[in-house]
Amino acid sequence: MPSAQRKPRTRSHDPAKVRTALQGQVRAVRELVAVVCAEPDAQALLAAPTRLGRWTVGELIVHLADALDWLPRLLDEPRPSAGAKAVRTGLVEYLDGAGAKAADVARRTSEAAAALTGGGPAAVAQRLDRATERLLAVLEQADPTDVVATALGPMTVADVLVTRLVEAVVHADDLAEATGTAVRHDRHALAVVTRLFADALAVKAPGGSVELRIPPFAVVQCVEGPRHTRGTPPNVVESDPVTWIRLATGRARWEDALRATTVTASGERADISAYLPLFT
Repeated sequence: MPSAQRKPRTRSHDPAKVRTALQGQVRAVRELVAVVCAEPDAQALLAAPTRLGRWTVGELIVHLADALDWLPRLLDEPRPSAGAKAVRTGLVEYLDGAGAKAADVARRTSEAAAALTGGGPAAVAQRLDRATERLLAVLEQADPTDVVATALGPMTVADVLVTRLVEAVVHADDLAEATGTAVRHDRHALAVVTRLFADALAVKAPGGSVELRIPPFAVVQCVEGPRHTRGTPPNVVESDPVTWIRLATGRARWEDALRATTVTASGERADISAYLPLFT
């Protein structure tokens, strides 16, 4: 009789390390935006499209500013009731549900960006600077065990910090791609997002027949089928962290990554394209 499938467990993240990583990553984003907004053709750059389709570079920067402002806003609002706190939204649940709010987020972003149009690149840069300063100011004081009310349910401050890392890493890469400006991700920020997305795959496709490797940050077992126990796994997928993040979020296509050899897949079960992107 086959053994029952074990429910995958997502790893926990040290709040102190996440806070430090977020500080480093938002500074990296701030540097990138400062470079873009100081370019002689900054106005044209801000009007350029991004791979997200619905947003220009300027709108994406405004969205990032709003994303960084989210924790300070949550801390200013009433806390959930004691009963609601007991049923909290986890990180993978949050990422799954965030897509349903995309249309509202896009509308608010477009409205906020339109309000900055007259100020040009300087106003866009200042908007991100204000959000960065506000977030950095509350990071040192926020209690990671505190529970705040979000549109997707109560969440701990510790988990909200991780979601802000996701925003800062994923959208910094979007901005770098759209503007041709390099971004130096905080190493631990990249590690946390890589591990979170690897865990999300294990939740979405539980099993032990495929080993996903994203050196140097993560290894997970996934996909239903014969479980590997020793020796060389028969089905292996390997990727670098940035490529894995792009695949998980739909920024890159599985077939293109294979052709570019930024992903390698060996074994008859190693095609995990059916599970990508992880979040829609």
